[in-house]
Amino acid sequence: MDVLRSISLFAVAAVAEIGGAWLIWQGVREHRGVLWMGLGVVALGLYGFVATLQPDANFGRILAAYGGVFVAGSLAWGMLLDGFRPDRWDLAGAAVCLVGVAVIMYAPRGA
Repeated sequence: MDVLRSISLFAVAAVAEIGGAWLIWQGVREHRGVLWMGLGVVALGLYGFVATLQPDANFGRILAAYGGVFVAGSLAWGMLLDGFRPDRWDLAGAAVCLVGVAVIMYAPRGA
């Protein structure tokens, strides 16, 4: 159950962080305005809060693992919202990152 909760929290955190960065990007680079940027700041703050809800108590482990989620999630976000088409190397790199997430977060550890 903790693994499912953890994976769900990583997904929510990814949407908040990547979405927040994307909103700021849209506000600045695509000239959509201050409202978009403000919503991005709120979403980024939400990401910081969601990360604290992970069942594991180790900040370094959570943020290191989240880095891999961020890599894969960013590629997915680009595909869904910006028409980005990753090549095989993008996909291979994302897969390596997700394997790293699984090792960091869910490998069996001794007492």
